[in-house]
Amino acid sequence: MAGELDFSGKVALITGAASGIGAATARWLDAHGIAELVLVDLDRPALDRLGLTCKITPFGGSVGDPALWNLLARQIGPLDHAVINAGIAGAGKAIVDLDITEWRGTMAVNLDGTFLALRCALRNMARPRADGARGGSIVLTGSVAGSRGYAPIDYGVSKAAIAHMARIAGREGGPLGIRVNAIAPGGVDTPLWDATDLLQREIERLGSREAAVAELGRATSALGRFASPDEIAGQIGFLLSDMAALITGTTLVSDGGHSI
Repeated sequence: MAGELDFSGKVALITGAASGIGAATARWLDAHGIAELVLVDLDRPALDRLGLTCKITPFGGSVGDPALWNLLARQIGPLDHAVINAGIAGAGKAIVDLDITEWRGTMAVNLDGTFLALRCALRNMARPRADGARGGSIVLTGSVAGSRGYAPIDYGVSKAAIAHMARIAGREGGPLGIRVNAIAPGGVDTPLWDATDLLQREIERLGSREAAVAELGRATSALGRFASPDEIAGQIGFLLSDMAALITGTTLVSDGGHSI
């Protein structure tokens, strides 16, 4: 098993790498021997503060900006893995209250940004390397909100689309030796929650963020708690690894029983 989780000599791209699941995945891959991480985030300085031991190649910018991906395509070398994770919580409004500019703002990051990063990774992995080999593995960060009707429409629709992206990309990537999967967490204790009215209301009611997160976990999960970013990172690592060699085009639901 240790060999199957050994990423020595490999290079991986991670978007949304400065915090939450992205940062936890960077640390997980670093601990499992990754040689280089290409890290992307709006908060460029935070990438230097992750404390990683591997080589990092950091880029700052919005994942929804095609110019960023044109730059990466010119500057990065071959990729073995990609974790396309950057996302925002969205406006958190009902359909009747949602402005088109808010809808487009969510889609620019969650949907356009995922597509642009996925396209970049697929193009990179499809090119033969110096030894003639090609291929790799990619994980997209979705959400259980993409399969449930309760989520605000901009966030829920964007995450539903990510699951379908994984299916289509898995089929297209298969003949090229590229596996593509998604992960659909439920509640995860990340800074993404801090932008939601739901968490802020619970903080006001209960007096602290810790108590609010604990209460939301009890209320929304059969296991009675939110996941930690490190737990999700380990599952992403599994999907990237040779242990998942025959898994592609699927979505791993990791929601603590939220959807049962």
